[in-house]
Amino acid sequence: MRLRRSSPRRVAWIIVQGWFAAVVAIIASLMVITKIRKRRRADRGDGFPTTSPKAVRVGETTLTTYTYGEDLYEDMLDAIAGARERILFESFIIKGDAMGKRFKRALIRAAERGVEVRVAYDGFANLVVRPSFLKFPPPIEVLRYPLFSGWMFLSPRRWGRDHRKILVVDDEAAFVGGYNIGSEYATEWRDTHLKVEGAAVWDLDNAFVDFWNLNVHGLPMLKDRGSPSWDPRVRAHRNVPRQLVFPIRNMYLEAIDRAADHIDLTAAYFIPDHDILHALLEARRRGVEIRILLPWVSNHVVADWLSRGFYGELLRSGVRIFRYRDAMVHAKTATIDGRWSTVGTANIDRLSLTGNYEINIEIHDDDLAKHLEEVFANDLGQATELTLDEWESRDIVVRACELLLAPLRPLL
Repeated sequence: MRLRRSSPRRVAWIIVQGWFAAVVAIIASLMVITKIRKRRRADRGDGFPTTSPKAVRVGETTLTTYTYGEDLYEDMLDAIAGARERILFESFIIKGDAMGKRFKRALIRAAERGVEVRVAYDGFANLVVRPSFLKFPPPIEVLRYPLFSGWMFLSPRRWGRDHRKILVVDDEAAFVGGYNIGSEYATEWRDTHLKVEGAAVWDLDNAFVDFWNLNVHGLPMLKDRGSPSWDPRVRAHRNVPRQLVFPIRNMYLEAIDRAADHIDLTAAYFIPDHDILHALLEARRRGVEIRILLPWVSNHVVADWLSRGFYGELLRSGVRIFRYRDAMVHAKTATIDGRWSTVGTANIDRLSLTGNYEINIEIHDDDLAKHLEEVFANDLGQATELTLDEWESRDIVVRACELLLAPLRPLL
């Protein structure tokens, strides 16, 4: 009796099926373990160090840095309560919890006293939020960035999500950074946000206006407002997938290439592409000290494990990696040489740098960089450094899981 030989195609298909089953099993296990760890952390009631808000004057703009959600939310709500003419509010996530309800009530009250209110949010990110909560009474205009947009599967211009977090009040004050809206973020997440007052408010106002007019259907358009200010020390960079424009990635590459002394980088999800990884390694070769602060366990455990695939090469080059304990660090910030800084919504991964609608503020100012370096140093008190010896002694099962998950990197 002759044994039937399997064709190469059939063998390949069996291998793919086996890999897929293994990946599903790994992800399921990681999610269960992470949920148990987070529950234990919540039961302990662990806190984390915070830095008080601090205002720094940069040219014609004042920038206030927030590292604790409650501080930020109170100032955002105060700004909404004092609005006289117009509020532009955009958030990736608006949870239907106590904090989300406070923001909704504040926006409705503003509209009731005659303030023009526009709200934008991402449809996919808020799938778990009750639809009725995200409905606002007239005259508030609401843009729900759709779950599916046109022929999105055929056009990369429509793949990105609206990952931005922007609030602009009366063209006088604006807020931008990593914080979504929700009670959990107010006290349990370590994030970074900026309040912008002065000339650079226009950049955030214009970013909202352009996004609204590009994506709105059946609602009134917003008028562009020019700006007499051209201060290069504070600039907003916007990723716009609809136009295939992704300047934030180039901003990072150019800044890293200029580094001569040190780089401090905080990233919620760190899955660098080849060019950013190469730029960091080249900076290290020319003697630049590099410290990267990451979550020990983030809210996206698969991203954590994909990030691990870069640790070995970075550590062997002398890059120092610190992992933040007992809270989710969600900040997207960097400082270089005590002169250059960025705060914004973009993570160091493909989704943010070449996919989503994002916005980052780039600042050339010694005082602002000094303050952010103080924030970074304070955060290190909550972090544990990962050494090369520790990394290379990890279990063989862990190494196997990293290897099996590695093909998922291009997706994130």
